[in-house]
Amino acid sequence: MRGLGTAAASAAVMLLSGAGGAYAADLPAKAYKAPADNTCTSILDFLTTACQVAGYGVRFYGTLDMGLTYESHGSPMDKFLGVNSFVGKMSGGPKFLAAPNGLSASNVGFQIKEPLGAGWTFIGQVESGFNPYSLTLLNGVHSVFNAIGTPLANQTAFGDSNSQGQFYNDLGFTGVSHDTWGTLTFFRQNDLMQDAILSYDPMGVSGAFSPLGFFGGFAGGGDTENRRDTTAIKYRVNLANWHVGAYGQVGGYNQGNASNGGVQGDVGADFHVGPGLLSFDTIGGWKKDAVSLGSGLVGPVDQAGQPIFINTGGLLLNGKTPINFESVSISNNTSVMATAKYEVDKWRLYAGYEYIHFGAPSDPQTAFTDIAGDFICAGCNTPTGLVFNGTTINNAGLTGKVQQMLWVGAKYALTDSLDLTAAYYHDWQNDFSGGAANKPLDPVTGAAVTGFTCAQSSTANASCAGHRDSVSAVLDWKFAPKWDTYIGVGYSHIAGGYASGYLNNEVLQTTGGIRFRW
Repeated sequence: MRGLGTAAASAAVMLLSGAGGAYAADLPAKAYKAPADNTCTSILDFLTTACQVAGYGVRFYGTLDMGLTYESHGSPMDKFLGVNSFVGKMSGGPKFLAAPNGLSASNVGFQIKEPLGAGWTFIGQVESGFNPYSLTLLNGVHSVFNAIGTPLANQTAFGDSNSQGQFYNDLGFTGVSHDTWGTLTFFRQNDLMQDAILSYDPMGVSGAFSPLGFFGGFAGGGDTENRRDTTAIKYRVNLANWHVGAYGQVGGYNQGNASNGGVQGDVGADFHVGPGLLSFDTIGGWKKDAVSLGSGLVGPVDQAGQPIFINTGGLLLNGKTPINFESVSISNNTSVMATAKYEVDKWRLYAGYEYIHFGAPSDPQTAFTDIAGDFICAGCNTPTGLVFNGTTINNAGLTGKVQQMLWVGAKYALTDSLDLTAAYYHDWQNDFSGGAANKPLDPVTGAAVTGFTCAQSSTANASCAGHRDSVSAVLDWKFAPKWDTYIGVGYSHIAGGYASGYLNNEVLQTTGGIRFRW
């Protein structure tokens, strides 16, 4: 992080390190609840009981999630990110892989909740997500930059993300809370859509079984880099059965954000309906100059939109045509999300819908430094520019795109310690190509040839209409207070523009693992 972002994170760490008192539970989500005073007294106690690691008013917590997966079409694990449980452009043949963070992200962090008097409480949280196999901090943004020049067939499961390799790559915020007046927090934190998905996704934003978890763009109102912001302000308050929230991102790229501003608002409620509890939230948001990475890394495609030169990287023949480069899209995004769940007896039923419109950016970009510290510039993917680092910027590539997501699911408690969850997700986009043909290259000479439009081939361009269908089911057994083990199966299929430039259009995967949370 640079500038104000660095100062903000440093201030958060200093404030949190010196505070004392009780501890906050799930800080970014609902109301704060202080857990029971059961501090661990030994390593055995830590491993086998529900005790907490705490002292001097600070609670240390974490998650370790490690597993294995078999994918019908997969790609090697990326050290900065993990594995591709859904179809990626580089997804090739069958793969048996180590699978980090299948059910939830591995992380470490600390929380505080310090009474200030008169009903006010100081709160804060710092959290770092990591890959437990490579022991590197999650850095999806740099994983895209790191893949520049790598042949498609040799690429790992990289992908755009909100993580940027810093020790606060998940969270780093402080604030105050009051039982009546609500909670006000500052600096790096989840936006309201990420909070909603954490509550309303039946798979709990699982990276292996939920596209809401794997593709963070839905939580970011269009782009995954925007589901958390580094210089954000968030306010939540409960009003009887209702709750409202407001969120604003101030500052821009130079403050460690992936947009130049944004706002969100949330209205929700909890009502007893029949024997159960009905909850719902509706969130609207807008982002200015939002950043999305990675659309150019497939390299040239043929007339039908299928990749060519899959074993070739760098430049093609004449030394000027890029094969695999990083293309960054800039857009203004407007989004609306509606979510609901009903809890009764052993059942939890979930449903949600999101609408996202991508418009032209307010401030078209020619060069900037992304949240991982990599320099991006327009036209820098060819040797003809002043800078040649394999990157470029597209300020119009997403203009006119409309993406929608619909999901339903259910969780059933088979026993007090064994849950079965199943879910279905369907997302789709319009044709925003404007009738343009793609720009294929002759595989022998490298010369441009006549391309196809979306009307001629549904996969000709990534801007053609397309859709993704995903279905998954998971068994999760909590066999000890801090331990659970899980196994699940997921299937995902893409079509149309979603499949443009992809080696394959479906994946069937089985993932199992063990998770330790303290």
